Amino acid sequence: MEQQRLFLILLLGMITVMMYFEWQKDYGPKPVTTVSTQTGQTDSAGLPTPNAQTVDDSGMPVPQAVPGSNQVSTSPQQQNVKATTERKGKIIKIETDVLRVHIDTQGGGIKLVDLLKYPVSVEEKDTPFRLMDISTQRNFNAQHGFHISKNDPKLRAMTPTSNTVFTTAQSEYSLDGDELLVDLNWTNKVGITFTTQFKFSKASYTIDISHQIKNASQKTWTGHSYVRLERVPPDSDGGLSMLPTYTGPVFYSPEKKYDKVDFDDIDDSLEKNQKGTLDAINMEFSGGWIAVIEHYFVGAFVPPKEDIYRYFTHKPSRLGNRYWIGMMSTAKTVNPGETKATRQQLYVGPKIQKDLEAMAPGLELSVDYGWLTFLSKPLFWLLDFIHSFVGNWGWAIILLTLTIKLVFYKLSETSYKSMARMKKLAPRMKQISDRYADDRQRKGQAIMELYKKEKVNPMGGCLPILIQIPVFIALYYVLLESVELRQAEWIFWFNDLSIKDPYFVLPILMGASMFFQQKLNPPPPDPMQAKMMMMLPFVFTVLFLFFPSGLVLYWVVNNILSIAQQWYITRIVMDEGNKAKT
Repeated sequence: MEQQRLFLILLLGMITVMMYFEWQKDYGPKPVTTVSTQTGQTDSAGLPTPNAQTVDDSGMPVPQAVPGSNQVSTSPQQQNVKATTERKGKIIKIETDVLRVHIDTQGGGIKLVDLLKYPVSVEEKDTPFRLMDISTQRNFNAQHGFHISKNDPKLRAMTPTSNTVFTTAQSEYSLDGDELLVDLNWTNKVGITFTTQFKFSKASYTIDISHQIKNASQKTWTGHSYVRLERVPPDSDGGLSMLPTYTGPVFYSPEKKYDKVDFDDIDDSLEKNQKGTLDAINMEFSGGWIAVIEHYFVGAFVPPKEDIYRYFTHKPSRLGNRYWIGMMSTAKTVNPGETKATRQQLYVGPKIQKDLEAMAPGLELSVDYGWLTFLSKPLFWLLDFIHSFVGNWGWAIILLTLTIKLVFYKLSETSYKSMARMKKLAPRMKQISDRYADDRQRKGQAIMELYKKEKVNPMGGCLPILIQIPVFIALYYVLLESVELRQAEWIFWFNDLSIKDPYFVLPILMGASMFFQQKLNPPPPDPMQAKMMMMLPFVFTVLFLFFPSGLVLYWVVNNILSIAQQWYITRIVMDEGNKAKT
């Protein structure tokens, strides 16, 4: 039993450590990949085109049609890509009650997004968190436009590109009311007007974007609209104190559901593309979405669920270390006198689960709880429900811990009773160990006979612990990933439960409570095992120094409740034994 108990405690420790390193491996920042020049066709400036794939004038790759697809074929010729450094457009500034957005009239892309309700840190409450910008270190932005699908120079000349400068009524907009509309317009020489309209709403992180083609000419226009998100890998190697989470592209499809496509996957797909294989994503379907996620925040394009879009990823060699995930609509033919439009929604904001769930199926999965989502989601629901009453996330964590403890009370009671009975047998087990010190087989038989005689199950304390381990791991994901805990106050100096305790009080209390809890258990008869057991509280203390204080708070409260429960049950078992003797 002593070896089994030691194994369980070591297992819990190993799971905790492995959980951290697996999180690092799966979700942590990837090493920055050195960009090498791709071989293949070049443009007139001598720059390589992206892997000799079909691209538009802004460098957007056009994946080949998927075999068996019902989508209209889009197989335009290879178009040259020119690196443009000349600035032609201007920046439009839009501000709502929750967003500050900058849009470039050259191409119409969203170049900057500040989240006005989410400060950078508790020390910089007046500085909003910048989710999107085009800095070299971050470069996270949203792009969109129009693409033609036919090898027709005249049609290309009639279509705006990423270098086209759109017109707009104002250079600055401010939300005054419930909605704000911002239009970007461009009319070609023959009279076809392309309009991109952005609709902002009060208290919303969703931007409705429509692409409209109004044909007042005598020509027929055929093409697509597209949207894409551009991101560079995070420039950080992580570390224990940072607990980095996954940053990168994700998408949702009815077939694959929620799926990650990290930067390495895109690099690998580009290498395979040289051999004629498909890209990291080359699918078309309805009812999906694309996103780039990071810790607490997400940028996501969501099309109407009934519309078919082609999904793609790419890394243009001319743009350095930038990665794309995007969607392209089916071909739209706009005859003279007709007007047609496509619409998408762009969510740029915090991972608030109820808002994401209402926006699109599966979008709430961008709150990445990992492989125990089925446990983490109800735990978060319960935590959020408790918070709705107490109004403080610290007290909500404490009450959640108490609730979990009550749910597992009977299991814990079984475990602690088994430990208490084992503690009563400890002196007799020590005698057996001394008597048969040189005969391990005889010692094992004698101990099993003792268990049988005293009706003690040596595994009685193991199963309850094993059952509770997944709950701890699931709660770890909840407390690490939930944006609601970002800069959430509790008491005293705890003004951000998503970061480590700056004074390390909670980790020290956790270690002390773990040490005290060990004292309630029977000591292992093996001196080496006893020393290892004594080291565990110190090991856990050091490990928990860097964990989010909300998670450590849960662990401290759980230990204190366990100590109280174990002391109470041990006392009852001991009293029962004393009464039996009298």
